[in-house]
Amino acid sequence: MFGARLDLAERYVALLADTGISHGLIGPREAPRLWDRHVINCAVTAGFFDPAASVIDLGSGAGLPGLVLAIARPDLRLHLVEPLLRRTTWLESAVRELGLTNVRVHRARGESFVPESPADHVTARAVTGLDRLVELSFPLLRAGGSLVALKGANVAAEIEAAAPTLRRYAVASTEVREAGVGVVDPPTTLVIVTAGAGHRSGTPTRSPRRSGDVRRSADARGRSGGRASRGRQDR
Repeated sequence: MFGARLDLAERYVALLADTGISHGLIGPREAPRLWDRHVINCAVTAGFFDPAASVIDLGSGAGLPGLVLAIARPDLRLHLVEPLLRRTTWLESAVRELGLTNVRVHRARGESFVPESPADHVTARAVTGLDRLVELSFPLLRAGGSLVALKGANVAAEIEAAAPTLRRYAVASTEVREAGVGVVDPPTTLVIVTAGAGHRSGTPTRSPRRSGDVRRSADARGRSGGRASRGRQDR
């Protein structure tokens, strides 16, 4: 998954196990399982992003999946969006220490972030329900771009609940995929929601701000589909 950049992945995991814990981005109990439960859980999704694509990671926390993708796929252009100062400070420090040149960190809430140009993909891991995630991500996407969301076992229920939102945004397709079968147990569940050819970026969201957007929900903590970054442990 990381090839010649495995040393970067190892250094990143060392940062998570050190300052990631001391800064409260992940819980100390996660240290023994950072690789399989979090880093590999994200790395197996790398093949679902187009070559040389621009990717926005909403609610990036400790960089899962954003920093993992930046290491595994140096061709990608990553934008890590995170509202909390202590997390953006940590992310910026990690980017410098790892020498990553394909990453920019932005301190912003998802609904207020305005990219310089529409993204090819938006990704997120255990940030919020699929309906709200579509509302947050679709204004950031180009026509034909996609939301690639890492989800948990209740994905079918989330898709059903999001049906009105999916219709409102006239999505081209919604599919559930598994990544890392035979590599990580359980495999990573992805929901890929693709914008239609007539989609226009910048379309404002139509529902009021909800408390906890671009934050981990309490029930995402400790779940295999959640992120280590800020999530299971500290959101």
